[in-house]
Amino acid sequence: MSTLIDLSHTIEDGMITYPGLPGPLVCDYLSREASKAIYAEGTSFHIGRIDMVANTGTYVDAPFHRFAEGKDLAALLLESLADLPGIVIRTDRRKAIGSDAFRNFDVAGKAVLIDTGWAEHWATPAYLSGHPFLTGAAARHLRDNGAALVGIDSLNIDDTSGGERPVHTTLLGADIPIVEHLCNLERLAELTFKFHAVPVKVKSFGTFPVRAYAVIERQGSSE
Repeated sequence: MSTLIDLSHTIEDGMITYPGLPGPLVCDYLSREASKAIYAEGTSFHIGRIDMVANTGTYVDAPFHRFAEGKDLAALLLESLADLPGIVIRTDRRKAIGSDAFRNFDVAGKAVLIDTGWAEHWATPAYLSGHPFLTGAAARHLRDNGAALVGIDSLNIDDTSGGERPVHTTLLGADIPIVEHLCNLERLAELTFKFHAVPVKVKSFGTFPVRAYAVIERQGSSE
């Protein structure tokens, strides 16, 4: 028996994920009413259209996002994004999260998900500034200790007060995917789970929304 927990935000027309980036346009390409002129009586379809930047909602960053020669979305192995053993690290709402937050945890081969509590601000102005982030030292620790993927529930895994992005540089430079804007991580407390966050397979693209989720394995009754 297993339970699925959704860790993704819903994408809606006009929503803002990141300051300065446009919200998505979600609309009809072919409405049900218009489709009635194409199909037989009593038959209608809806074909939707969405125009958006890649950094919308909950999304994964591939190495190509940071490095021109890095792996793009199409080159990412499914094994790097799906069915990964997961671990949640809670950071007591610290703003700058250093390597000490991870020293007592075995992160090798795991999706390391960082619960900062910031997701509670989603869809409010508070979400868009002052977010928690990892330090460069934390990123190097995760890389050197074999993390398979790193996710966070805040605006950006890096400090955005300047132009440098040491966490993206370190993790993506080591082919470790990053998932940003997660939610519901508090529901994974003390649970054993597998993590999944697979985007569409797009060539020459480095970022795309995902339906991130955890699979909680539970033992069935032996009666």
